[in-house]
Amino acid sequence: MASERPPTIDPAAAERWERAAPAASPWLHEEVARRMEDRLQWIKRAPTAWADWEPVRGGLQAHAAIAARYPQARAYVVEPRRQDAARSALARPWWKRLSGGGAEFGPVPDAGVQMLWSNMQLHMAADPQALIAQWHKALAVDGFLMFSCLGPDTVRELRALYSALGWPPPAHEFTDMHDWGDMLVASGFAEPVMDMERITLSFSTPQRLLAELRELGANLHPGRFQALRGKRWRQGLEQALAERLRGPDGQLALTFEIIYGHAFKPMPRARVSEQSAVSLQDMRAMLGSGKRQPD
Repeated sequence: MASERPPTIDPAAAERWERAAPAASPWLHEEVARRMEDRLQWIKRAPTAWADWEPVRGGLQAHAAIAARYPQARAYVVEPRRQDAARSALARPWWKRLSGGGAEFGPVPDAGVQMLWSNMQLHMAADPQALIAQWHKALAVDGFLMFSCLGPDTVRELRALYSALGWPPPAHEFTDMHDWGDMLVASGFAEPVMDMERITLSFSTPQRLLAELRELGANLHPGRFQALRGKRWRQGLEQALAERLRGPDGQLALTFEIIYGHAFKPMPRARVSEQSAVSLQDMRAMLGSGKRQPD
């Protein structure tokens, strides 16, 4: 069952991280977003409206790049926690808003957008199926989803080090791309296309490596060490990192598996039974698909 798959996330820890996460886009998030935005060149149909799901963490530079790619499209920004930061970074001056455009902040109307964009967020969600269901609800029929997240091989070097030292896991488990594809289909999406790549980041010191990890996220594993670590433990961790992760070039390397996902929202199908119920929104979509297009 999908509920038995990773992620192994403590919901309370996920909620604390969501409140405490810095209102900034980490370098890795921006780089992944840049690579994902480049894939939009292969999609010929331009959206008339699109939604950016939590761009403050997902990539403010990427939001600007997508807005430039689709200058005539209405943009919705969904930021439940960091709306002030989003407004400060993305809102246009009032004299430019007079000519139209700019971002709209708040919830997306049901079936209100033709593209939904979510960068580096899904792997931190305690209930990913519920989040995917929100995306599906926001998309119009024939609209498409673009998302990225971390995969299972992420920080595999750190996991091996913690295991060798007998410590609890340094991070929660990340979901495999095939399981994400299954969840998309179960949520009503069609034609999911999943792929992945591995990015290796190098750090000159253990201190810089740990600082980067703190910017990227938090350990949400239910079996993580629950109390505060002391100064002596921190020194031991830094020493272990320097001894075990340092390569021939003198740098400390960590692997990040990046998963990219793309899927469409298909025409809803009415369930055939003795008594069938179809929502008004689905009925409108089905009826609209049958209209004859002008020659």
